[in-house]
Amino acid sequence: QVQLVESGGGWVQAGGSLRLSCAASGSGFSINGMGWYRQAPGKQRELVAGITPGGSANYADSVKGRFTISRDNAKDTVYLQMNSLKPEDTAVYYCYAVVSSLLHRSGDYWGQGTQVTVSS
Repeated sequence: QVQLVESGGGWVQAGGSLRLSCAASGSGFSINGMGWYRQAPGKQRELVAGITPGGSANYADSVKGRFTISRDNAKDTVYLQMNSLKPEDTAVYYCYAVVSSLLHRSGDYWGQGTQVTVSS
């Protein structure tokens, strides 16, 4: 079974920083794209950032220059460094991974979500 476990959310004042981590556990799979979505109350889930196995990254316009996504392929882990946080970044953040496997379901997997709250 493939599971994604997130950590690093919390509360921070505007202008502060947080670092999210998401590790995939299990065996018998490989991971292609990884990344982060977020969902604020009353809004649709939106892509924050994604990264390929080779390290190519893409970002939502709203976070460019403030957030940095990275991954450790050996650890099947993706990170999101969030700097200069704004109240509008408040949301539940979900990591995802695109998994290929002969033992498990191939496709998109999601973490349980971690709350990020930015106060003004």
